[in-house]
Amino acid sequence: MASHENERTPSSFDNLSRSDLIQHLRKALQTSSPKELKIQRRFHFVTPPIQAAILVPFLYVNGQWNLLFIRRSTTGDAHSGQVAFPGGRMEIGDPSPEVASLRETQEEIGVSPLDVEIVGKLPPLLTVTNFEIHPIVGVIPYPYPFQPSPSEVQKIFTIPISWLADRSNFKTEERHLPPPVGIILTIYYDPYNNEVLWGASAQIVHTLLALIKYSASSNGDEAG
Repeated sequence: MASHENERTPSSFDNLSRSDLIQHLRKALQTSSPKELKIQRRFHFVTPPIQAAILVPFLYVNGQWNLLFIRRSTTGDAHSGQVAFPGGRMEIGDPSPEVASLRETQEEIGVSPLDVEIVGKLPPLLTVTNFEIHPIVGVIPYPYPFQPSPSEVQKIFTIPISWLADRSNFKTEERHLPPPVGIILTIYYDPYNNEVLWGASAQIVHTLLALIKYSASSNGDEAG
């Protein structure tokens, strides 16, 4: 439990107002800790990675701060049917990952860029499918008239931050993939309302939670 009123770990976020949450997230996303936050991705592909941007949306649902996820439509590509954050490939006309994440989010689930307050970004993540993902963290209102694109999104749902931060709800296992990836540690969550979060999206969640915890503990708070 946090020992200072001004600093919060994920388990105590639910008491924060929107403005206080944004303040804490901005501070956390400016924090760096090579020991705790370095993403171990040692594989490299021959071809340059495809640049992609996603939105990691916070929203307040039933008295709890949640993250919003989508389940992608079954299209036959590498990410078909997976649980993910809204987002996708950056286009030539996108001036920044922030703009790309907002464009993709509007296309996929109908959230206007004007309704998203961007608070910062996470380190880019290289996926096993050779995408370099740029996660942009933002806050959106709720309830919201979401409009999922049938060709891209099967379902929109949320998971509470407190549940995601609970160590009893996930495990880490080795995946053995063809070269150049090889053995990679992968996070698997237990099902939440029959939805399974794992892989790159789960890694992004853990990086976010680690930054929040480290930011709190570096100011004298307990990081548990």
